[in-house]
Amino acid sequence: MQKAVAIGFEDIKEIIDKNRYYIDKTYMIRDLLDRGGKVNLFTRPRRFGKTLNLSMIRRFFEAEIGFDGKEIQNGYLFKDLKISAYGQHYMAHQGKYPVINLSLKSAKQPTYEMAYRCLVDEIAKEFIRHAYVLSGEQLTQFEKRHFEIIMGHKGENADYAMSLEFLSSCLVKYHGKKAVILIDEYDVPLENSYFRGFYEEMISFIRSLFESALKTNSNLEFAVITGCLRISRESIFTGLNNLKVYSILGGLYADCFGFTEDEVRSLLVSSGLEGNYAELKRWYDGYKFGDKEIYNPWSILNYIDTAMENNRAVPQPYWSNTSSNSIIKELVEEADFGMRQEIENLIAGGTIRKPVQEDITYDDIHESQDNLWNFLYFTGYLKSINETYEEDTRYMELMIPNTEVRSIYKRTILTWFDKKVKSCDRSELIQALENGDHERAERFISEQLLDTISFFDYAENYYHGFLAGLLKGAGAYLVVSNRESGKGRPDIILKTPSVRGAAIILEIKVTDTFTLMEKECQRALEQIEDKKYDSELRAEGYRDIKRYGVCFYRKECMIR
Repeated sequence: MQKAVAIGFEDIKEIIDKNRYYIDKTYMIRDLLDRGGKVNLFTRPRRFGKTLNLSMIRRFFEAEIGFDGKEIQNGYLFKDLKISAYGQHYMAHQGKYPVINLSLKSAKQPTYEMAYRCLVDEIAKEFIRHAYVLSGEQLTQFEKRHFEIIMGHKGENADYAMSLEFLSSCLVKYHGKKAVILIDEYDVPLENSYFRGFYEEMISFIRSLFESALKTNSNLEFAVITGCLRISRESIFTGLNNLKVYSILGGLYADCFGFTEDEVRSLLVSSGLEGNYAELKRWYDGYKFGDKEIYNPWSILNYIDTAMENNRAVPQPYWSNTSSNSIIKELVEEADFGMRQEIENLIAGGTIRKPVQEDITYDDIHESQDNLWNFLYFTGYLKSINETYEEDTRYMELMIPNTEVRSIYKRTILTWFDKKVKSCDRSELIQALENGDHERAERFISEQLLDTISFFDYAENYYHGFLAGLLKGAGAYLVVSNRESGKGRPDIILKTPSVRGAAIILEIKVTDTFTLMEKECQRALEQIEDKKYDSELRAEGYRDIKRYGVCFYRKECMIR
């Protein structure tokens, strides 16, 4: 019997209990124990399995106690997984530690007050999960009262800033073992606060929370933190000498997040979809973590889930629908001429060479264009295909990883262009066309071409869409595109609602040689005449009809 894939499941226990297909990453537990890192930060793009891996770590190490005060046995979850085959040395740690498990991913509110209350709520939930400590005799009455204050959302700001350290001390007293601390998506509140405008307030709280829990906490066995970016210069991890960072640049733990090629092939075979491999590779492969080739797991699972219901299903940009893609929006909206050319080159399948710096902050985004490219690389919107060093600077040759991510760039550009056009004063173009001032019209269109981002191969349909978009909603004209008229299809017709007004016919040509632009404009005018594109307009009653031959060469426009 085929196992269903686990869409939206973020807890290994739920996946195993419901007999869903699980890609076994439990060798990560072995590596954590072997390397013995005190505080481990894993940075990976969103939806690459960070939350699921933290649930795996929690379920393995935690001496879990339910609300009824009874121990919860999770050993059965691992009996058929890789970690169980590595021997007693590792399995002896199973179910032996108190675990604090805190997710920051829900702190996406529009104000600091709301985001802070959301974080307080997450902290209070974790205290509630460990409320069994109140039934024992290990805590003093003062500690119990303080525990209840935090659990009941009645603490002061300082209480919550120090809450993880306090909770770990309570757990150590109860269990007699140091605590494991797991923090998921630590940079979500930082990204949200940056785009919402309360960055400094959020930084201050997160810094205090982390310093007390991870820097000066004698009750800590080890910690695992996940996020998209390494953010150290913000002083969140100031003085934390025991922090070890595992980013997409390094080889350690490279295949613990996302799917390897073998894992994808195995999953497709299990699902009866092995014939779809080549198409999925084009859409969702292309990431490089360390020296490992990695597939986007979220998109692979969503496609398989859809294809098992509908064998005609085609790949979709599933990953792009899970976020606002704010970083891409920043790139497109702030791009100067040089950066727009680089974006066009990337979308066309080319590469760009940029210095790579891990220790960046959200405040750094606007300091230089290189910083924005860094954000795109570490968050999964670009991949590295080669790296070199110049003195102490690391350079990477970057490109868009796959078809899915390319679609995000394209969709963001279309949205930006539509918004840009609507805010642009196009009356100059309309007046030029009305008055027969072809030089003024071509100058206006050329300026707009230079100021936009193209992701087509400069084919006629690209220019057709560009010009139609520029004309729609500009002036008191209806824009008719590729409608039947006379003996053929004029590319674009503008006409006033009343036949007493005017009509304008535009026929578009494209050339790959600048010197042929004049000739192509004349050919367009001859086509309008030969095919009688004005006949239908005259039949409707229009008498003031202007005809233009338009030729494009890359980002140049000529009109006659």
